[in-house]
Amino acid sequence: MQFQRILRFGLSALILLALMIDTLGWHQYPYLTKLENWTYDARLNSTRPNSLDNRIVILDIDENSLAVVGQWPWGRDKLATIVDNLFEYYQVDTVGFDISFVEKDQSSGIETFEELASGELSQDQAYQAALERIRPSLQHDRIFAKSLLGRNLVMGYIFENFDSPDQSHNTGSLPPATMKIDAGWSERLQIIKPSGYIGNLEILQSATEFGGYFDNPLVDADGVFRRVPLIQAYDNHLYSSLALAVSQAHLDKSKIDLVIETDGISGAQDYYVLEGINLGEHHIPVDNNGAVYVPYRGPQGSFPYLPLHQVLSKEIKPALLQDKIVLIGTTAPGLKDLRSTPVAEIYAGVEIHANIISGILDGTINHKPAWIIAYEFLMLIVLATGMALLLPLLSPLMAAAGTIGISLLTILITMIAWNNHLILPLASPLMLIGLIFILDMTFGFFIESRDKRQLTHLFGQYIPPELVDEMAEDPTDFAIDGENREMTVLFSDVRGFTTISEGMDPKQLVELMNALLTPMTRVIHKNRGTIDKYMGDAIMSFWGAPLRDPEHARHALDAALEMMDELKIMQMEFKERGWPEVNMGIGLNTGNMNVGNMGSEFRMAYTVLGDAVNLGSRLEGLTKTYGVNIIVSETTKDSISGFTFRELDLVTVLGKNEPVAIFEPVGHENDLDERVISELTNYKRALREFRLQNWDEAEEEFSNLGQADSDRQLYQIYLDRISHFRREPPGDDWDGVFTHTTK
Repeated sequence: MQFQRILRFGLSALILLALMIDTLGWHQYPYLTKLENWTYDARLNSTRPNSLDNRIVILDIDENSLAVVGQWPWGRDKLATIVDNLFEYYQVDTVGFDISFVEKDQSSGIETFEELASGELSQDQAYQAALERIRPSLQHDRIFAKSLLGRNLVMGYIFENFDSPDQSHNTGSLPPATMKIDAGWSERLQIIKPSGYIGNLEILQSATEFGGYFDNPLVDADGVFRRVPLIQAYDNHLYSSLALAVSQAHLDKSKIDLVIETDGISGAQDYYVLEGINLGEHHIPVDNNGAVYVPYRGPQGSFPYLPLHQVLSKEIKPALLQDKIVLIGTTAPGLKDLRSTPVAEIYAGVEIHANIISGILDGTINHKPAWIIAYEFLMLIVLATGMALLLPLLSPLMAAAGTIGISLLTILITMIAWNNHLILPLASPLMLIGLIFILDMTFGFFIESRDKRQLTHLFGQYIPPELVDEMAEDPTDFAIDGENREMTVLFSDVRGFTTISEGMDPKQLVELMNALLTPMTRVIHKNRGTIDKYMGDAIMSFWGAPLRDPEHARHALDAALEMMDELKIMQMEFKERGWPEVNMGIGLNTGNMNVGNMGSEFRMAYTVLGDAVNLGSRLEGLTKTYGVNIIVSETTKDSISGFTFRELDLVTVLGKNEPVAIFEPVGHENDLDERVISELTNYKRALREFRLQNWDEAEEEFSNLGQADSDRQLYQIYLDRISHFRREPPGDDWDGVFTHTTK
């Protein structure tokens, strides 16, 4: 069993090690990542506020706008009008473009006009003058750039993240960097480092102070947008995402600072982790990649959507946009800005930025700091150790209940942390709990059930199933090899069985014995006894083995008393069936006995041997002599407290030279009535006078007792002995011992 415990603990340790490999990042298990993503999504969806944030408005290039204005891209002159309307007519606070403007606007046809002016119409003065006059209205990019100047506006662009720099190419212009960083920082921080960019036209980007990328290189393997990097590092400069840049513009150009945690030792290289970004007074928790988990407010539509073409025509009421943060993006499927998110499989990309901005302003972004790895590591160790030690001690039902309880407690801790904006891992603890539970159940079924079957095969004929279960739980408490123990043995025998058997046919006799022995065996098993053997009409049983039992004497006495109660019930049943009356004698003795699996190479039996066993058999034989149902030895009596016994005699039995006191159990001390107490008092006085050889006083006492209870054979025995001793006095050295010469 010790080996089995070590094996079980070792298997639990292997499960722990396998999960720690994932925790430490040495190897990622895809199924565990999927489970963690699922638990994250479940937490997010069960706690999202599902409320509308009116501070941020999405101006949507929707299907209706495309139908009214025309296919995208629209002329930059129209976009200029939109920007002018937003800031001058609607008086918005901040505008962010979830769109990049990489190519020149040629919708005005100015390039064709310029070619004609330098070619066929180069000498046409009227054409040249007209072109010079209308050129400003045809330069849509300049018109758009002019509308951007001095406005609180963020231009969107894209960083490229290819494995090979050869796959990337830089296009357009980058906005001003958020900050310059040291080359050493760039190497030590795990911030995303793109290989290139696709920026806006320089004339447009240079017209505004802010720019923000809207690509997401941290999309999970299942294609779901759960986290987005707020910063990326390019050429030793940090650049802000669209959401961070819009938030900065909205917060009056608040300064951006990085919160970096180190080990505090100057020049140390061991620990250097990005923990957050400070945007003015707003702290934004980020992971080591500089990313935030998107704080989705609810399904798509958690922010007001207005069609962009209505800004162009000023159809929207000014109150709906005044002082608002405005994001310009698209939900039109053809423009391919629909994403998969935890809250919906189809979700507008522009609203992801809106959720991040809302989370930055409200401080509701959940955080998964770098130290979570240490938490997960310790959590797995505590869970694995606790369950490996606890589950083997429990029954399958209690083990299942305990496992459910531990799982619920783990989920509760995780949800409390979640409500405090802390993301704790849930998949690996739940996986560990489930696997160790399955291991425990499987191990118990295939290994321990095998051992239990072996125990049942060995001891099932001797002891009840519940004791086999106890033995299986703690096999160290018993042994089948021979050993010496203090135990209690019980012998029971049917009186006059030979006469009974002669008056019945064999079939009836078998039925009678089965009807007698079955309930008696049931009583012995109920009281934790072990059946040694059936000897015709007799039963031999013992207490204290194979399981140790500190109360073996009391349990044996309880069984003997209950057997006599059961016999009274059977006597009535036997009478109804026309069977002869059956009486029984029981002898109990407590002492040191040899117990073990004994026999020969042909047959073995789990049994007890020794003088104490033989004395028990002799005591059963004396029950008929003294006219009582149960006789116990002095050692048995002394082992049981709170019970009253009647001393029957001081005897030597056949095969023993030492005298033993024998007793009849009367009842529990608290259950005796006054009549019984008075009778016992008188009996003790009579027995004392008898042993003092005061024959007259003893005879008077025993006579009075016999008159009060004429059915008690014991009193007549002592009256007969008094008559004998008057004729043949025992002598002054008589010790009161009576010697029995028969079994």
